[in-house]
Amino acid sequence: MRIIGLDLGEKRIGVAAADDRTRVAIPVTTVTLAGNDDLVEAVIETVREQGADEVVIGLPLSLSGALGPQGQVVLEAVERLRSRLDIPVHTWDERLTTVQARRVPMGPRRRKSARAAMAGRDAAAAAIMLQAFVDSRRPHA
Repeated sequence: MRIIGLDLGEKRIGVAAADDRTRVAIPVTTVTLAGNDDLVEAVIETVREQGADEVVIGLPLSLSGALGPQGQVVLEAVERLRSRLDIPVHTWDERLTTVQARRVPMGPRRRKSARAAMAGRDAAAAAIMLQAFVDSRRPHA
């Protein structure tokens, strides 16, 4: 079973994947949204391209756990996705994943544009969030 994790942003969607066998989340790609792209349509297309059996979407909460304006946008998108997809769509707390992603080495040291670095961080943040979700489902010994 393939699970994808998505970090939804206003301009980009970070995409990560994991499966039941390995239970390790890896960054896959970043989808860039054009000005008039519908976020939900872009997610549906990504879910189909990735062959997902399950989707986990990062829910941006404040440090206090409160839901802000971006969190409300994400929840509205999740409700639309749940009505259009025939697979489970979960939300997962993504607090501090971008901060953690900035600390993750992003491959060989070479000059990257600021845009490429941000895209890599979006996919890494999605992987960090997805790994936490996958780990939460492991049986505790």
